[in-house]
Amino acid sequence: MFKTIFALASCLIVFSMPLVAEDTKSIQTIGVQKENSFKQWIRNFKEDAISNGITTSTFDTAFENVKLNSRVIKADNKQAEFSREIWDYLDTATSPKRITNGKENLSNYLNTLREIEFKYRVDAEVVLAIWGLESSYGKRMGDINIIEALATLAFDGRREKFGKQQLLEALKIIQRGDITPDKMMGSWAGAMGHTQFIPTSYQAYAQDFTGDGKRDVWDPLDPSDALASTANYLAEFGWTNNQPWGIEVKLPENFNYRNADLEVKATTARWTELGLKTISGGIIPNYGEGSVFLPAGAKGPAFIVFKNFFVIKRYNNANSYAMAVGHLSDRILGGKSFSKEWPRGPGALKFKEKVELQNLLNKLGYEVGEADGIIGPNSIAAIRKFQISVGLIPDGMSNKDLLLKMQKYK
Repeated sequence: MFKTIFALASCLIVFSMPLVAEDTKSIQTIGVQKENSFKQWIRNFKEDAISNGITTSTFDTAFENVKLNSRVIKADNKQAEFSREIWDYLDTATSPKRITNGKENLSNYLNTLREIEFKYRVDAEVVLAIWGLESSYGKRMGDINIIEALATLAFDGRREKFGKQQLLEALKIIQRGDITPDKMMGSWAGAMGHTQFIPTSYQAYAQDFTGDGKRDVWDPLDPSDALASTANYLAEFGWTNNQPWGIEVKLPENFNYRNADLEVKATTARWTELGLKTISGGIIPNYGEGSVFLPAGAKGPAFIVFKNFFVIKRYNNANSYAMAVGHLSDRILGGKSFSKEWPRGPGALKFKEKVELQNLLNKLGYEVGEADGIIGPNSIAAIRKFQISVGLIPDGMSNKDLLLKMQKYK
């Protein structure tokens, strides 16, 4: 059940950051004892794999020369110390170079993209944008052996269930003949190919668009299977062709910021009744139900996001990612930057500051649960309650100004 819309005059977005360059150097040494334990784990896992239909030949070939990977361990255990503001993220995600390369690839693969759009009913520029964000249009597909990465994750403990599940599916992909173990490369977390499918998603949605009998999402010379697979994924989750992810809007002066919540949905007619207009001052077109989205709070640009925004989030469940895909796709087709400027300036909270903020909220009676540094729905709701209690606009934004104000009440 969606939240009720408030008829009078919010929402902090938790940003995940794809686009971060991987550390290409191993910085920690794996001890002999741990390596031996890993080898024993492989022997034990082999029994599980065989019981799940993997042949001895497939397993032995896939695990030849596989070692415990310190890069994977480091990446999995790393806790980000700094947050990036949405404008910094979008500056990278929709950089002039990424837009230019997107336009070039639109031209280079126009016929293929048209065929994919016709078959799957997913807009070509959106598929292109995902390709651009996930691997810089195939230039950065990852350089870690997937079997080694997933075996390391499964062994190291924290992501054992995920690692084992993905590892079994990766072995099935190899056994089917889609790819050989030495060419099954990707990221430390097991994402593969041009558009970074994990093995379970690959098994469910990957397509043999070229008709050669293989679902080759890795081919450096022909991304057709990968692009078709991404289109198929979006189609399966309900993509509506020729509909926008969202549009920038103007809010009325008396806007109720409690309505700026992705769980608050209303028709465009209802939003119009409440005083929202297009950025040019017109009536909002009827694209179905939408939600008001304020990625930078009350001081930044405002948007209404529609069904396709949430479909993109099925690919990567981060509001920042969905917005980046949508905006990059618009820019590839010649769209402009947003009309309202971002409230640029220092203010992003470090991880330890987010924990402090959550602890302060708990102490002040605005329960958020464990102070884990993740500003999710519970933290957002608590921030809004605090903002209302001290006469601030309840937009749910967490930043240094809010933390300083909260510190005065502790």
